[in-house]
Amino acid sequence: MPPTAHPRPRRAAVLTAAAVTSLSLLAACSGPPAGPSGGGDGFRLSADTPAAKGGLDSFTWALYAEPPTLDPTMAFDYPQNTILSNVCESLMRWTPQLTLAPGLAEKATNPDPTTWVYDLRSGVHFHDGSVMTAEDVVYSLDRQRDPENAAAWAQVFQNVDSITATGPLRVTVKLKQPDSQFPQYMATAAGTVTAKAGVEAAGKDYGTSGSLDCTGPFTLGDWAKGQSIELRRFDGYWGTKAKSARAVFRFLTDPSARTNAMLSGEIDGGYLIPTESYDRLKKSGVGTLYFGEGLSTVNVNITSTKGALGDVRVRKALSLALDRSGFVKAGLGGAGTVTGSLTTKAVWAGYPEAVRTDAFAHLTPTDQDIQQARALVEQAGATGKTLTVATSSIGQDVSLLATAVQNAGARIGLDVQLKTIAPNAFTALFTDPQAREGLDMFPETYYDSVTDPLDLLSNFRTGAYQNYPGFSDKAYDDLVDRAAAAYDPAERGAIEAKLQQTASEQLFWIPVAEWPTALFLNKRITGAPTTISYLYYPWAADVGAAR
Repeated sequence: MPPTAHPRPRRAAVLTAAAVTSLSLLAACSGPPAGPSGGGDGFRLSADTPAAKGGLDSFTWALYAEPPTLDPTMAFDYPQNTILSNVCESLMRWTPQLTLAPGLAEKATNPDPTTWVYDLRSGVHFHDGSVMTAEDVVYSLDRQRDPENAAAWAQVFQNVDSITATGPLRVTVKLKQPDSQFPQYMATAAGTVTAKAGVEAAGKDYGTSGSLDCTGPFTLGDWAKGQSIELRRFDGYWGTKAKSARAVFRFLTDPSARTNAMLSGEIDGGYLIPTESYDRLKKSGVGTLYFGEGLSTVNVNITSTKGALGDVRVRKALSLALDRSGFVKAGLGGAGTVTGSLTTKAVWAGYPEAVRTDAFAHLTPTDQDIQQARALVEQAGATGKTLTVATSSIGQDVSLLATAVQNAGARIGLDVQLKTIAPNAFTALFTDPQAREGLDMFPETYYDSVTDPLDLLSNFRTGAYQNYPGFSDKAYDDLVDRAAAAYDPAERGAIEAKLQQTASEQLFWIPVAEWPTALFLNKRITGAPTTISYLYYPWAADVGAAR
């Protein structure tokens, strides 16, 4: 499955009052509609899986790749966060319903627009037995904002002026300017709390071996490089104890191998199911294939504008030539929805109807128009030009989208070449400019880490982490700042709708489809959430016996 990077710049946001604001104010503005809903011809969204009826000695879980590290500062991708969310915890918590709730901080307040105060839970133990203090929290957050660490989440903290311990169990964050986005990101890996002593003792090896010294329901057990990672239940956990004594994550880079392991019972379950396996797993009788809200869109990410893609007419031509419906059917196993929007409909759920209507008006056309696309290529003088798109055996969704781009190019006079990237190297495309050398574009599935359209749309701000083409437009930047500064949903949403339209016109990401979260559980286990919350919620603690 295609990974995605997650650091985002966050700018000013004006709070409507300087009075203390409770966490419920944030929660009220987030989360898609609850309950099952129709998702398309080939799938139906489920709100949850049945609760576990008992405990387990262990269960096994499939991952498409081995994490390069479990250091929270680099936890921006599916493999890292799928594991890390069960070992380490953040100040706040993303719930299975994709709303915000207390985490290691039992209360978050903002006594004035540029101050956030986190009151910590008492008696929380790290895995080494020590007790969490405000000093550990300050140290953990400062690691994310230290330039020398090159943290993937650093841009979340660029509006932070200071982080200080203002009591044994109180941490105060001072912002350079008001920011309603920052506290939401404290529920992601950006807000992870680790033991200062443990990190300092491990030094450069932190995250790649030994203990992580966190507070979650599981501790890091044996890590067999290239094979598996074991988690062990932490009996000193402050919250509800994990139902399973052990969770074993197996690295199976080959999609067929992952599917066969699930069908044989060697693997009990997994997220990010290979799309080509949906039908086999649904009909197998060995378990259940679930689909849940993913807050995810599949896109073609433009990485270079040095060649023909520097002309917006060529980007629009490729978009017009793409067979989105064919890709959804073949590449996503029918479990997806064609879209001309970079953002999912679910992230707009909390906005007024008029805002939602504006957000999805006048966006990228989704119907093929080869004649118009060929004309645009000719007008741009790009006929016969060569472009290179990354492909990978990481999943059919990646390989077939790359092939769809190649086919689209061939029909409109472009020579699109494929460059194969190994599954374990695909993540590097998001972090390493050298890994993107020679590429003009690559398939990307982007998931939102908070339920707000600005999470994605701010990627096109000047200097943003995933602004690979280097797009820079002051008017767009100003809109991002204004959106972040608008705490009222109606006001913020109206600005974000304009951002969405601009991003659609520029097409530095070509939107293809909305894609739900896929989850498979065999008959012996249940309890895992169906939504993408598993990236920041200790989901494995809920997994137990189905009977």
